[in-house]
Amino acid sequence: MAQSAPIDEPLREKIISRPEVILEDRDLMRALIAANERAMGANIVDLRGIAMERLEARLDRLEDTHRSVIAAAYENLAGTHQVQRAVLRLLDPQRFEDFLALLGTDLAEILRVDAMRLVLETRQTRADPALSRLGGVLCIAEPGFVGAYLRGPRNGPMRPVALRRTDPSADGVYGDTGARIRSEAAIGLDLGAGRLPAMLVMGSEDPHHFKPTQGTDLLAFFAGAFERAMRRWLA
Repeated sequence: MAQSAPIDEPLREKIISRPEVILEDRDLMRALIAANERAMGANIVDLRGIAMERLEARLDRLEDTHRSVIAAAYENLAGTHQVQRAVLRLLDPQRFEDFLALLGTDLAEILRVDAMRLVLETRQTRADPALSRLGGVLCIAEPGFVGAYLRGPRNGPMRPVALRRTDPSADGVYGDTGARIRSEAAIGLDLGAGRLPAMLVMGSEDPHHFKPTQGTDLLAFFAGAFERAMRRWLA
């Protein structure tokens, strides 16, 4: 059997002095394992090589999970900062009309949505002329509308925050911009004892902006702050 050429002495000494260099190099370790399998022949199963392949696959999955967790943490942190800015902005207006007007301007921009609407249920049959000035952000509905809207077209379970795709052809609460809205967050509001339910809706032209698999904690917190501000104005 022909002998292989001897390894260069300086390289050999370097490997002996720092073997971790080889262990940390995946490509080099794969080459060594493949050479070892060829040397043993096709009739011998190298269990160590199989175990190493499985450990390597597991390490790859752990690294992917690690990256996903870090990305989710950054996204959650960015969302927290957005909601904090939006809540602080709610405290600025000195008039109720200015407070509601924020929905179509600063708050929509801070929360990065394309439309925001406040839906109020009422038993009144005549429209209040004062509300016409807020038609761009305010939607008046009959009693029971909020509950039905939160349940959705399939009459699903009642949730305080509903994240879903929207049907542009369906009658919605976005007015002229409804044809462009592809996903939304519908948030139920409790304006206090003796008052009918209300709802805050956020619409996006991105069909993947709001999805049922997303968390709702931050939106629920924002809704709680908005509820308290509305109660103060209505009082």
